[in-house]
Amino acid sequence: MSFASLASPPGGVAPGQAEPIKVMVVDDAVVVRGLVSRWVSDEPDMTLVAAHRSGREAVGDILRKNPDVVILDIEMPDMDGITALPLMIAEKRDLIVIMASTLTRRNAEVSLKCLSLGAADYVPKPETNAGVTTSPAFKRELLDKIRALGRRRRIGQRQFHASQTNGTPAPRLAAPSIVPSHSASSNGGTVKLRPFGTTIPKILLIGSSTGGPQALTVVLKSLGNLIDRIPVLITQHMPPTFTTILAEHAAKATGRPAAEGKDGEPIMPGRIYVAPGGKHMVVKRTGPSPVIHLEDGPPINFCKPAVDPLFKSASQVWGAQAFGCILTGMGSDGAHGCGDIVSAGGSVIAQDEASSVVWGMPGAVAHAGHASAILPLDQIAPKIVRVFSGDRS
Repeated sequence: MSFASLASPPGGVAPGQAEPIKVMVVDDAVVVRGLVSRWVSDEPDMTLVAAHRSGREAVGDILRKNPDVVILDIEMPDMDGITALPLMIAEKRDLIVIMASTLTRRNAEVSLKCLSLGAADYVPKPETNAGVTTSPAFKRELLDKIRALGRRRRIGQRQFHASQTNGTPAPRLAAPSIVPSHSASSNGGTVKLRPFGTTIPKILLIGSSTGGPQALTVVLKSLGNLIDRIPVLITQHMPPTFTTILAEHAAKATGRPAAEGKDGEPIMPGRIYVAPGGKHMVVKRTGPSPVIHLEDGPPINFCKPAVDPLFKSASQVWGAQAFGCILTGMGSDGAHGCGDIVSAGGSVIAQDEASSVVWGMPGAVAHAGHASAILPLDQIAPKIVRVFSGDRS
């Protein structure tokens, strides 16, 4: 089983982060609860503030322990995770909740439902307690998500307190300055936008990770009739079963056919293809029409599926007619693939920092100079529709 890439710095307190991230662990399995608690306690930039065996206990302790991040199991006696989640957020509106569940269809459905109810992310757990103790991938994914999401919350808190001090509203996060065709510097770094390609694109490629399911729904719903004219190929960092349900959600959101890509399947306009968990989805032209090809190679950027191979292969098949979009996500997967697209004459846009759950993947694309636009989530689909209609303004 492969988990999503979470390329973040190793353990340690980040510059300007004086206090460790406060973590609460909620799991009815004593082995899992104890092990995760120990992992958190061993990290120098984290501190365990509480460990509970039921959602009811955790809800009653939120205000007293004041955690930054809660690791919340789904299946628990007394009160399960999906019941506890909205109660926790009602107690503490800026709480970061990461759902944890084994890879069953029901748990995958519940995890995705929890994202719509305010959870920040999810972590698939190994199916047995023994699997948890012997899975370095699960440990790495969990700690990296705590770290990345906890740091983002702290940045938001510092900006909020600064705004209260000087009396002016603060943005959610300090985003880099972005000026088309020029360089600009700020606390967020330097970003240079490139002009859009001159060729009207014929295929839309989307890559996403943390926060991606919610962002994908927003974008896909707003593409409207454009989907009838083009194929849409998506790589979202997710394990098997989760990607199946993600495709079902995409079909429901758009009213168009959407499913996991199948090996050898022709790529047709009017359809949405989702990379299946545990496989890399690429495209090949072996006849008159491009087809889906699934690869079972090693993880790329610690991811399987990964964004880079899809984008690279699409640049080789469609050239300047390929159009890439990178949404919220940890790590830097997709940056090299976006470079392949722009080198072939295509164009790329990225989600902005303020609307991203984590500005890792889109930030990597932006700072590499591959993006022609860096936009808030609600402006991405309208921009895509305009570009596919020949409007590059």
